[in-house]
Amino acid sequence: MARRTTSSSTGGSPGPRNRTPQPLPRRRRTFGDFVKAFGAFVALLVLLVGVPGALVVSVGWPLPHGAPHWDWLQQEITVGTFIRVLTVIVWFAWAQFTACVLVEVKAALSGVGLPNRVPGAGASQLLARQLVAAVLLVGAAAASFTPGLSQLGQSLEGNQHGSVAAAQQTPGGLFGQQREQAAAGAAAAVAEQAADAAADAASQADSGGSAEHGDTKYYRIQPPEGRHHDSLWEIAQRHLGDGRRYKEIYQLNKDRTQPDGSKLSEASLIRPGWIMEMPGDAHGGELVEMPDATPEVSEQVQGQIHDYARTGDHQQGGGKQGADGGRRADQGDRDTAHIHVPRQRPGGDSGRGAERAPAEAAPHARNEQTSQTASEESGFSFGLPETLVGAPLLAAGLLGALGRRRRQALWQSALGAVGGRRGMEPPVPTGSAADAQDALLVGADPEGVRLLDLSLRGLAAALADESRPLPTVYAAWLGGNGDLHLQLAQPAGKPPTPWQLGQDQTFWMLARADAERYEEVDTAAPYPGLVSLGTMDDSRLLLNLEAVPGIVSLSGSAADRAGVFASVAAELATNGWSDRMTITLVGFGEDLTPLAPNRLRHLDDVEALVETMEAETRQRRGALGAAGHDSVLTGRTGPAQHTRWAPHLVLLAVEPSAEDAVKLAELASEASRLGIGYLVGTESGDLPGAAWEMEITDQGKLLAPLLGLELDAQMLPVAQQRAVVELFVEADPDRGPDGPTNSPPFLVDISEQGRPAVYARLVGPYEIIGLETPDGERSPLLHEALALLLLHREGVHPRVLSSALWPRGVTDDVRDALVERLHGWLGNDADGTPRLGTDATGRLTLAKSVVSDLDVLRSLYHEATQGKGVNSRVVRGRLLTDALVLVRGPLLADRPQGRYGWLTHEIIDAQLPLLVADIGLALSAFHLEKDRAEKAIEALNASMNSAPADERLWNELLRATQATGDNDRLKRLAADLVARSGARGLPPRTEALLDELLPAWRSGATAVG
Repeated sequence: MARRTTSSSTGGSPGPRNRTPQPLPRRRRTFGDFVKAFGAFVALLVLLVGVPGALVVSVGWPLPHGAPHWDWLQQEITVGTFIRVLTVIVWFAWAQFTACVLVEVKAALSGVGLPNRVPGAGASQLLARQLVAAVLLVGAAAASFTPGLSQLGQSLEGNQHGSVAAAQQTPGGLFGQQREQAAAGAAAAVAEQAADAAADAASQADSGGSAEHGDTKYYRIQPPEGRHHDSLWEIAQRHLGDGRRYKEIYQLNKDRTQPDGSKLSEASLIRPGWIMEMPGDAHGGELVEMPDATPEVSEQVQGQIHDYARTGDHQQGGGKQGADGGRRADQGDRDTAHIHVPRQRPGGDSGRGAERAPAEAAPHARNEQTSQTASEESGFSFGLPETLVGAPLLAAGLLGALGRRRRQALWQSALGAVGGRRGMEPPVPTGSAADAQDALLVGADPEGVRLLDLSLRGLAAALADESRPLPTVYAAWLGGNGDLHLQLAQPAGKPPTPWQLGQDQTFWMLARADAERYEEVDTAAPYPGLVSLGTMDDSRLLLNLEAVPGIVSLSGSAADRAGVFASVAAELATNGWSDRMTITLVGFGEDLTPLAPNRLRHLDDVEALVETMEAETRQRRGALGAAGHDSVLTGRTGPAQHTRWAPHLVLLAVEPSAEDAVKLAELASEASRLGIGYLVGTESGDLPGAAWEMEITDQGKLLAPLLGLELDAQMLPVAQQRAVVELFVEADPDRGPDGPTNSPPFLVDISEQGRPAVYARLVGPYEIIGLETPDGERSPLLHEALALLLLHREGVHPRVLSSALWPRGVTDDVRDALVERLHGWLGNDADGTPRLGTDATGRLTLAKSVVSDLDVLRSLYHEATQGKGVNSRVVRGRLLTDALVLVRGPLLADRPQGRYGWLTHEIIDAQLPLLVADIGLALSAFHLEKDRAEKAIEALNASMNSAPADERLWNELLRATQATGDNDRLKRLAADLVARSGARGLPPRTEALLDELLPAWRSGATAVG
């Protein structure tokens, strides 16, 4: 929508851009207005009546009077034929223009939002709008004509941008009655008082008038124009000359009863019909001074203002006036009139807020403020990238994606091994990559991601069962107590159980306890476009990019914008609450593609982006129409939910040219309906067609005043971005010779002389040999800490250790006490060296005298295949047999429920079965070399206890069984293998092997089936 600036009536500098349309005060009509209206009326008369009349008189009926014949194609094209074709075109143009006039007249007279857009009628509708506006300029209807007569001559596209998040109050909603009352009654009367009130206000402000009751000014909230709602920021900008003084207005009016019985609180909308007491220096139109009301103000409004004036601090002696006649609000007060922090539920955990004990803090809020002090006192280097530590959802997504990448690398390396070299060990990150990995481990909240995903899918399934559509969600808030609040674009009725209505009709809330009872459901992700922007107070905001009615612009320095863009791209690419999506990056992020090559794509310039999005917009519009859906939300329920309507989110970091900005605004006008979202960077902060405007400051604050947002921004600076990408590049299974190798990070002396001082058995039930059992209450923590250190011989950052043992957070002194207790429990070696040490980076490391059976297992296999066993068959057989004997079951088989949650971040659950399978395969090959098929089968069966799904073991078992010469035994094994494969069928390699070893296996499998 075209913009206008407002400035102080005292001659101050213009204020910031104001996107929300302001109520237009009435003014006296001039002679020029009547001349313009008469000219527009004549033009409309000529175009609507004169054009068709002239066509009828001069040309007549242009179309044939009979049915067409094939011989017409052979007739000569005359001048008459050409004129008739042009006449038909003119008739079509006249019909389109007439439709535009009717649409504009209806919108102007009804005064309810933007007029509908006539397809293909850009210039025609603009001309119709200008003519209709000029005709209505002298009528009463002009006061409600949208988007405002002051914008005549602006482009049609500029007037079509969608509503902001404040479109929570729609006709028929919770506040429909107050809106109708305000629109029908006081709005026009208060606007009529504008000029006199402005003059009185200015004179009183200049004379230093007091804020006595008789001099107090009031403003009545006007109904929204173009579905945009007024906000305290805009009121302060218009009447105080500075939007930042909105806090004064809030302080004057908070908790005072409004005419509709509700109150202005820290997190509430301001509603049409409400009354706002203004500071004494307020000036400008639409203000009413009471009790000296002028006759133009209706008696109803006078009575409401009188009643409102009797409440508040000045009647109770509680408020203090500032020098300018206004009351200053606390720095902590905020008006969040559009997207705002939901109020916590009364009672329960949500009421504890700041009183929550450190050990009970929200997940991953681990006293980061004191970490530096603790590091100085203890001598450890506890510093980690706080941007990753403080982004739990982003960290969980990155960590999950990294784990999947490493597992994929392990399997590809195992299945495609050449010459016995299998990539059993991923590379150990170092330097900044190691710090980034530790920060991800500390910050990640996988349980929060899981609950968010379950909650959203459960909501979609419940609505589908009730045959209700998904509501449009602008934002989601994750409270510090774990509750989830969805902020809807408009009221959508009562939510399905266990969801509840929140603080008003536009909030649906789900308690964490209810979310934990959700189970997996087979439904599409309903809101995959949600992405974290930052935190306000104790709540984290996720903005639904695909639901924004237009473009979201982001201004600020290039470096700060890049940090926000990288964070948004990384979280969208790896989050756990979406199924499929496309993320197009322009102007940045070419190096981010390793995070998710299937989701992220990079375009070189804006021109390529516009061309791509024009084609996709047409395709999605046609697909929606063919499917009979009005938006992607309805397409995400029902039988086609898993195959359609994945979002496409565009992140454009460079500011587009004016021409490209107009094209993007056109494309974004219906993007929310099509599941497309646009986040565009701008240096100036003035981007045509932007529906929501945000700014990132040098202090890391994300500001959106007109949305009521002031967040601590979530960012991914360049240094952390490179470190994270390095982790993914190192784990790439297609890296070739430089990829992972099978050399373990820690080898032990497997001879008699290498007997360890402390030996822990992790493969199977957890046992420790060489240490006394610690005190009963502290034993589980010490055992878990030792297991974590044994699985990470490269070292464990103290913050990683504490986050693993206390996922909900712990104070630094408790963590340090555990480290000291672990020191004492492990003790010292014979030479006095502590068995628990600290390396140069501050990470905790174990001495070589503390080993686990997993260390021995890796060392035995390494020595058998790459050490002494390579040149000695006898040694190889003994080492492999000893290794297989160590396998007593899965890792930490008897670990207590509720502990060792950090194992979900590890890939040891994939490494151990592969290692056991490799040992079994090597031992089987060793026995088959001497035709000991039964021994080979015994080794393979032992390996299958730990790796039952490994295709390589089954294939080798078929070969070993065939080597026994027992054909019936081979048939039984084949039938058992077919039965185990189930509906998925046998893998291709296994089928090919059976065709070679047992050609008739298919008929046997059919008989068994």
